[in-house]
Amino acid sequence: MDIELLYTVWLEARAISTDSRKIVVGSIFFALRGDRFDGNTFATQALELGASYVVVDDESVVVAGDRRYIFVEDVLTSLQQLANKHRSTLSIPVLALTGSNGKTTTKELARNVLSKKFKTHATEGNLNNHIGVPLTILSTPDDAQFLIVEMGANHQGEIDLLCQIAAPNYGMITNIGKAHLEGFGGVEGIKKGKSEMYRYLAQHGGKIFINSDDNVLMSLLPEKVKTIQYEVQTLLNLIDAEPTLKLDYRNVQVTTQLYGTYNLPNIAFAICVGEYFGVEQAEIIEAISEYTPDNNRSQILKIDTNIIIKDAYNANPSSMVLSIESFSKILGPKVVVLGDMLELGEYAPSEHQKIIDLVNDKDFIDVIFIGHQFCSAGMGKRGNYFENTDHARLYFHTKNYKNITILLKGSRGISVEKIL
Repeated sequence: MDIELLYTVWLEARAISTDSRKIVVGSIFFALRGDRFDGNTFATQALELGASYVVVDDESVVVAGDRRYIFVEDVLTSLQQLANKHRSTLSIPVLALTGSNGKTTTKELARNVLSKKFKTHATEGNLNNHIGVPLTILSTPDDAQFLIVEMGANHQGEIDLLCQIAAPNYGMITNIGKAHLEGFGGVEGIKKGKSEMYRYLAQHGGKIFINSDDNVLMSLLPEKVKTIQYEVQTLLNLIDAEPTLKLDYRNVQVTTQLYGTYNLPNIAFAICVGEYFGVEQAEIIEAISEYTPDNNRSQILKIDTNIIIKDAYNANPSSMVLSIESFSKILGPKVVVLGDMLELGEYAPSEHQKIIDLVNDKDFIDVIFIGHQFCSAGMGKRGNYFENTDHARLYFHTKNYKNITILLKGSRGISVEKIL
C-alpha cells in the first residue's frame, strides 16, 4: 500500500499495536518479524482481539476481500516510512539525543526542563531503536510543542537511519565511550557511528548542542555546522556529592537527587537547552531538583543502616570506570558489586581485567564480581567472584553489612540488583 494511503488509515485509528498479546482496540497491528517470531502469523488473532487493521508482508495470511488486511512489501519499513510521513506534518522543534552513556538520564532531565514552558513529548523508557523511534513519533500528541527523540545504536549506520526517520532539527551526543564495542567494531567505529547524527544535522541545516569541554566530540564536528556550545564548569560549580549532587548554577544552589559527578555534563546540557529555548532560571532549577532517577539508573536507596547506589541499568567499560571513580570519592566504608559488561566481543577479557585492576587500587572493604567474564579475568586477583547473581546473593547476605555504602553496577543481562 502507498504510504499516503496508509497514513490516511492511521489518521483514522491514531493507535498502533506491535504485540498481539497487547492489542489496543481500534489500533493498527503492524506484524513485525523477529529472530524467533513472525507477526504475520498473529494477524487474524489481532483482528479478533479488536485491531481495526493489520499491516502484513506475508500475502498468504491475507483474507481475500477483507479490507482490514493491508499488504506491504516490508512491515518494518512501512512503519518507519509512516513515522517519517507524520514527522513531516510536525512544525515543532525535534531534538535527537544519542551517546554511549547517559542518554536516558539526559533525555529525562531535558524533558523536565522543557516541560516547564512547552508541552513536551519524549521517548518513553528506552524505546530508542529502529522500532521505538517510529513509535515515539507516531505517539506524539496533536498539541505537542516539543519532541525529544532518544536514539540508541549498536552498529554503524543505525543513527543515520533513525535521523532519516525522525528528521531532527536539533541534536546532541552525550559522550563517546566503549559501549557496544563488538557491534561497532571498536572505538573508532563508535565515533563514526554516533557522529552520523552530526553529519545529518550539518547536511540538513540543523543545530548541534555540544559540550565544548569534550575534545572527542569537538573533533567530530563537521565543517560549517551550526553549534550551540556550553561548558560544564562555566554553568555549574560542584558544592557537594555526598551522596547526591549539590550545585551552584549562576549563584543559586541546586539540590539534585542524582548521584555521581559523571552526571554533571547531563545536567549542564539540560540547563543549556532550557536557556536556549527561553525557560526561566527558577523553572530550570525546579525541574532539575524534581527529577528522580528510577529503573536502576543512579538510584539511591536506604536499606537498614546501609546506603545502596543502584547504577545497574546497564554497563560498559567507560560507564563502569566513571561509576567506580565517582563512588571511590564517597567518604566512609564502601562495598562494590560489579556485574559483567556485555556486548564487548573480543575486547571482553582485556576490558574486564582493567576494571578488576582499577577496583583493586581502591580502598573498598569488600569487592564482589558477578559473571563469567569477571570470573575468567579475575583468576588469582583480589575479590570475590561468582558466576551468577544467585550465588553472589548467598555470599552477600552472610556479610551482614552495617553502616556501609554499596555500589551496584553491571549490564542489564546480569541483573546485579537481585543481590539485595
